[in-house]
Amino acid sequence: MHRSPLLLPALLVLLALHGCAPSSPPPPVADTEWTVWGHDAGGSRYSTLQQITPANVGALEKAWEFRTGENGDGYASADEHTFEATPLMIGRKLYVSTAYGRIFALDPVTGRELWRFDAVLPKDPSFGGAVASRGVTYWHDSTAATGTPCAERIVFGTIDGRLMSLDAAAGTPCEGFGEHGSVNLTTDVGLTEVGNYGVTSPPVVYKDVIILGSSVADFRGIPVELGVVRAVDARTGQTVWKWDPIPRDPADPAWKSWENESAAHSRAGNAWAPLSVDTERDLVFVPTSASGSSLFGGDRPGDNRYLSSVVALRASTGQLVWSQQLTHHDVWDFDTPAQPTLIDLERNGTRVPALVQVTKAGLTFVFNRETGEPLIPVEERPVPQGGVEGESLSPTQPFPVRPASLVSHRPVRPDDAWGFTFWDRGRCRELIEHSRSDGVYTPPSHEGTIMRPGLGGGMNWGSGSFDPAKQLFVVNSMDLPMLIRLVATKPESAGAHPKGHGLDGSSVIPQKGTPYGLSIQFLVSPLGVPCTAPPWGTLAGIDLRTGEVRWQVPLGTTKGLTPWFVPGMRYGVPNIGGSLITASGLIFIGAATDPYLRAFDEQDGREVWRASLPFSAQATPMTYALDGRQYIVIAAGGHGSLRVRRGDALVAFALPRR
Repeated sequence: MHRSPLLLPALLVLLALHGCAPSSPPPPVADTEWTVWGHDAGGSRYSTLQQITPANVGALEKAWEFRTGENGDGYASADEHTFEATPLMIGRKLYVSTAYGRIFALDPVTGRELWRFDAVLPKDPSFGGAVASRGVTYWHDSTAATGTPCAERIVFGTIDGRLMSLDAAAGTPCEGFGEHGSVNLTTDVGLTEVGNYGVTSPPVVYKDVIILGSSVADFRGIPVELGVVRAVDARTGQTVWKWDPIPRDPADPAWKSWENESAAHSRAGNAWAPLSVDTERDLVFVPTSASGSSLFGGDRPGDNRYLSSVVALRASTGQLVWSQQLTHHDVWDFDTPAQPTLIDLERNGTRVPALVQVTKAGLTFVFNRETGEPLIPVEERPVPQGGVEGESLSPTQPFPVRPASLVSHRPVRPDDAWGFTFWDRGRCRELIEHSRSDGVYTPPSHEGTIMRPGLGGGMNWGSGSFDPAKQLFVVNSMDLPMLIRLVATKPESAGAHPKGHGLDGSSVIPQKGTPYGLSIQFLVSPLGVPCTAPPWGTLAGIDLRTGEVRWQVPLGTTKGLTPWFVPGMRYGVPNIGGSLITASGLIFIGAATDPYLRAFDEQDGREVWRASLPFSAQATPMTYALDGRQYIVIAAGGHGSLRVRRGDALVAFALPRR
């Protein structure tokens, strides 16, 4: 494994890149669209475009910038607002969505607005799930005459639980879809309160069917919404099939993994991350999450199969084909957070249809996507025991034998305390001394458990990108431990907010219907600096032929995150979003909490270019070519939950016209 130096002399790099600027115009390229959120239905995030190369990337310049006008102001949930969308580019229009249901069509050459649509979301609810929209979905009606209204459609979900269909040409609702272009998804899921159930990831398409999961607010306890995956008719919005990730039928083989018939009363398990589709094989791949009572599982003893899993369903019917559980009896919220990446894996001179799934635990699994059998062996390893009273932990958890975890699984000890000063290092040492830490899968406890990786992972929804020629899988991750504490509540007041019992003296999340409230905080010093040594965020390249990590480098600097007296260092920082690979051997990624878009060399992970953005970019970039020019586009809007400045910019880069 190769790690680049933590401290990079940026000025020398910039000077070197300037010297690489081309002296002649770059070669023109054919027009190329970006029609699906992950570039293709299998989420490869790989483009054959190669006008921008390692030799000329230093000459990239801003081609245009568009502002949506939305940064969360005026909404009760503004502090959680994000701009995570990856645009689509189809037929000389660029389509992008915002967290609060605004859709824009832009000119992809100039960034000029062509039309906009506003779903008009309520401002009062405090949306309990993520305040995000990661993108929209395109569907073409092959039976409609060219130019017919809604022959081409933009379909998207909202965080208040609607699925909407618009005419791609004009941005007007498709009247025949549901009620005036909108389907209410909350009528059959046991909605508890507006804002607790919605859609944050773009649906997927299988022929003339739209398939989607949902976002259910975390840590609320047992009485939450159903996490059904559903397919609807792309023309009418009528339900075609539904699949519940919690087995309700005693005849289902997974029923026995829910002891005491606990599947009957459990909820959630929803698929909030993007799905993937293999149209040729009639398969849709679903990454599922944890139960509503996610950090206490005494009400649901057993492995709880189909939750925290990757599941293959028949796309035409919703019938289960295979499943692989990646976290047994999940009490860490280690749900399956990322889009499954569908690849053709080279093995002994042949290509095997495969699926790559990354997890919040920092693990990378590779399965045969037809059968679900591991293509890289998976073994059950003992994990820490000794949960709180009433808990029923799994004695083992699944680990792939390769690659190694991309984040540390070691216990955190007092001697591991880290800080910029003697004082904050000492405060970190005190926190660690009074907390339980036995390595990955240490269960939540009364005294406080150091969860490493934290609730955000490891890996998250940005997923990975895959170069089919090099068989290289690229993925970013975080190593940011958290402190988790379960607080006992009296039976008659279970679900109340006991005051002053949190690790930092704050209120406790209730987890209604369970005997324990929940306290969560980052393992950081009073200066807000992580108590463990950097890097806190990395980018890695994994050779899937061998399953080995080829390189792993820090991603991002501490600019804007550290006290004024600490310079921005290339330590690697928290990151949300994903990467893009181009055939020229470049990896583009924002994701880090500093305000830059970066390019890395695919061979060794060297950072070869970066450009300032108006805000940090917790999104995934995309690329397309029009009129002989290649563009790289990314949403830069900060992230409320990461406490970085919120914004509303969509920025495009291209080589200069000469």
